[in-house]
Amino acid sequence: MGKFTLPEVPYAYDALEPHVDARTMEIHHTKHHQAYTNGLNDNWEKLPADMQSKDLLDVLANISSVPEAVRGAINFHGGGYDNHRLFWNNMKQNGGGTPGGKIGDAINKAFGDFNSFKEQFSTKTVAVQGSGWGWLVFNPKTKNVEYKAMPNQTSPRTEGLTPLLGLDVWEHAYYLKYQNKRADYVTAWWNVVNWDEVDKRLTKAQ
Repeated sequence: MGKFTLPEVPYAYDALEPHVDARTMEIHHTKHHQAYTNGLNDNWEKLPADMQSKDLLDVLANISSVPEAVRGAINFHGGGYDNHRLFWNNMKQNGGGTPGGKIGDAINKAFGDFNSFKEQFSTKTVAVQGSGWGWLVFNPKTKNVEYKAMPNQTSPRTEGLTPLLGLDVWEHAYYLKYQNKRADYVTAWWNVVNWDEVDKRLTKAQ
């Protein structure tokens, strides 16, 4: 058994219906997230011994220090592992709405108001070319939240940013229900966002 195990989804696969369908959730978790877990374990063993003892988040944050021969694989599988671990907790049954707390204040400060943020996040995430993610991140240098699109499974952590809220727009995240209508998936997803979790992440990052 490797260092990393598949994290559990904190609700039933059908809990996010009708916005995210149960079959997609099951396949996404048990097949795709499991594949990133397996790939991370396979490639973690190729890291230098001192690096293997480090936390995954530290390794991602210092991706340039990973030996070049395995860097791409750690970036992809490690990012995929962590991104999905965050993604499941980004969502909950009866979520959505307008956030309050620190995250609400931070969004208003950075984007003007929640509707402006939501429009910008949606538009830019729908426009991601190929496979990737849309992220709300905390930038420790500016002390502000920002939007950041990332390709494939590359984590915002690799650019010194703390991921707060991520939306997976790989086709496997939505194609069974939405086919090629990525915009419809993004619109529906706002109904399951777990703002309490995002607020906790921001508080920790600050």
